[in-house]
Amino acid sequence: MAIEGITEPKKAGIDMDPAEFRRFGHRLIDWVGAFLEQPERWRVLPDVRPGELLAALPAEPPAGPEPFDRVLDDFERLIPRATTHWNHPGFMAYFGTTGSGPGILAELLIAALNAQAMLWRTGPAATELEQLTTGWLLRLMRLPESWEGTINDTASTSTLYALAAARESLSDLEITNSGLAGRDLPALRVYCSAEAHSSVDRAAMTLGLGRTGVRRIATDAELRMDAAALEAAISEDRAAGVRPMAVVATTGTTSSTAVDPVPAIAEVCAAHGLWLHVDAAYGGVAAIVPEMRHVLDGCDRADSLVVNPHKWLFVPMDCSVLYTRRPAELRRAFAARPEYLKTPEGESVRNLSDAGLALGRRFRSLKLWFVIRYFGESGIIAALREHIRLAALFAGLVDGDASFERLSPAAFSVVVFRWRPAGGTDEAALERGNAQILERVNASGEVFLSHTKVGGRYGIRLAVGNLRTEERHVRRAWELVREAAAAIDAG
Repeated sequence: MAIEGITEPKKAGIDMDPAEFRRFGHRLIDWVGAFLEQPERWRVLPDVRPGELLAALPAEPPAGPEPFDRVLDDFERLIPRATTHWNHPGFMAYFGTTGSGPGILAELLIAALNAQAMLWRTGPAATELEQLTTGWLLRLMRLPESWEGTINDTASTSTLYALAAARESLSDLEITNSGLAGRDLPALRVYCSAEAHSSVDRAAMTLGLGRTGVRRIATDAELRMDAAALEAAISEDRAAGVRPMAVVATTGTTSSTAVDPVPAIAEVCAAHGLWLHVDAAYGGVAAIVPEMRHVLDGCDRADSLVVNPHKWLFVPMDCSVLYTRRPAELRRAFAARPEYLKTPEGESVRNLSDAGLALGRRFRSLKLWFVIRYFGESGIIAALREHIRLAALFAGLVDGDASFERLSPAAFSVVVFRWRPAGGTDEAALERGNAQILERVNASGEVFLSHTKVGGRYGIRLAVGNLRTEERHVRRAWELVREAAAAIDAG
């Protein structure tokens, strides 16, 4: 796949000239095209040891310019074989994702334009396209079009910002101006289910609430937050002098993709005057599919909501959209404008840096724009439906084998299951056996699955989310699981 490059040394401090760029650009586009055409030529999980790549690379930076063809040769020789290939059709761990063709091409243009959209005037196109694309996504998910959206890197960041806005909404405490330390303030509390993502804990730690600032609420038989238990916890905390601040509900939890009863939770939040944030990072886009719109029931009452197009909407990694119906609180939580960033009076524009900690902001909306336009609503629906079908197919295979059981419903494109042979009641032994199955399956290099615990029980997770994952990949994953179980059973 390599082509002849330019090997003579280049002058120090001089950028690549357009002719070189075109030459090497063609080589890279050919490489990416071949990679997307034959992603299975690579192991999905690399067969490398820690430090192996590091040992293969020079310890010192080059003293002078190197021929760029040599750089690309080293990339082709070393990097792909040491990469966990998230774009592989056999990648079914965590949440399967896709860096789609239009999204990859958008990333090229994002780098070329090198826009820094901290202010409208430093990135007019980036600012206004972000307004457009986040509005489009609201319409696709049938959420209130009056909400304001901004694009961050990940849902962990978006959740942090949402809870910062929730803290700012407690205006009588004046935390943004006066801080938390050295003041006689009540302990603040955030509530989420026992299944909620660890980003809630991280946000509480970062915002000064501490780990004890998060109270995890028990779940029901379907792993959904118990709204009655939430009500009781809030009342108990108030009686103890703790100040409730916010509730985080989840639409598609990480371990089991459970959907919290948002309508009932919204009623509790309204009764107590609490900020409601919805983590729909994974499950939110499912609402684009007509028969799945129920997954966002009640979310129109949320104060903020996060959804990640880089999880299940074919956009390359980092694209997390934070929506809020209370943008004033979000901006106040991060208000800081030095003289050199002040804009002329009367300039009525949105400045994206006002909505978060990061001053610098990439032109992320371009890749979301490309992807939505390329696939359209009908294409998105078709792809999501197929992923849901494939997960249902795998769930049926699990249900049809008496040696296996599912640990949670498979409402989206994730199946959590475990091997449980006849007489298998020792939880420690079952965990060891399933961990061995997972290790054997992943060692194949054909598929990559991950694990979790549901109700204290160790389970294997299969997550369909890549556009190139076909039924044959899902069936092969099941074959590998059963082969591994048979080998362990045989001793």
